[in-house]
Amino acid sequence: MTTSREIRLKSRPVGVPTAADFDLATVELSPPEPGQVQVKNLWMSVDPYMRGRMYDRPSYVPPFELGKALQGGAVGEVLVSGDPAFAPGDLVQSMFGWREAYNAPASALQKIDAQGLPPQAFLGVAGMTGLTAYTGLLRIAALKDGDVVFVSAAAGAVGSVVCQIAKLKGHTVIGSAGGADKVAYLKAIGVDHVIDYKATPDLKAALKAAAPKGIDVYFDNVGGAHLEAALDSARPFARFAECGMISLYNETGEVKGPSNIALVVGKSLRLEGFIVSNHYDLYPTFAKDMAGWIAAGQVKGRETVEHGVERAPEAFIKLFNGENLGKMLVKLA
Repeated sequence: MTTSREIRLKSRPVGVPTAADFDLATVELSPPEPGQVQVKNLWMSVDPYMRGRMYDRPSYVPPFELGKALQGGAVGEVLVSGDPAFAPGDLVQSMFGWREAYNAPASALQKIDAQGLPPQAFLGVAGMTGLTAYTGLLRIAALKDGDVVFVSAAAGAVGSVVCQIAKLKGHTVIGSAGGADKVAYLKAIGVDHVIDYKATPDLKAALKAAAPKGIDVYFDNVGGAHLEAALDSARPFARFAECGMISLYNETGEVKGPSNIALVVGKSLRLEGFIVSNHYDLYPTFAKDMAGWIAAGQVKGRETVEHGVERAPEAFIKLFNGENLGKMLVKLA
């Protein structure tokens, strides 16, 4: 038998999640049955979208169940295999995060060819995070020559990759983030204009100062005041890739839309939301491009790491306090 600790959802959060909404439990794993694989997780991801799964309401993914282990991206090592496609020592990617070990059908696992990258890169720049940035910027926003690109939560996991892809393709990039450390990081990766929204009394004015002729692309991770500012500065025919709206995820009252939404009509703007799982057809092209960019030093991953599965809830909560630079990860082994 293998012992594993896991994080379960104890209660559905109201407002910002707290430690009291989670439980740490210990389970015993039997040897895997034929067709199953037993995996020890090495790294797991926590991501803002998981907050939506903590509500009991219909969405593009089912809600987390109370009293059961949460789910999320993870990279692990095969311990025991009941399937000929996997062998002990293989690195695999799964959605069985929030636990130290697990048994799963072989069909639920994806073998990783590390290609010299650290395993956790496949939860960040070389994985879903990178693909989200790639999809939103190049397919949804349809980046084209001469575009001025505005990115909110630009120092976060997805935003920082968006900034780097836009820069390597020769664009002027404006990034918004909160705090001196994040501002310094964005400048270090080549962002042309950085707005510290926490130190800016007027976000609309700050964006207009950074882009006096307006913006062509907005990559939205925040919503709220950032979306209003982007609408205000948008040039005619600008394209908005709506990836996330973290400023609204913990709201408990009535949420009001942008007061200047009518600009969408007068400026002929295109706002398109997207879920990366609907764009997996891009993965082969993304993987090839990203491998080249990483090898050339044009894209670099930044990580904030907590240690131990028991720290996963704290790591998750920190996302909503803006305490992560780049990708938030939990190292399990």
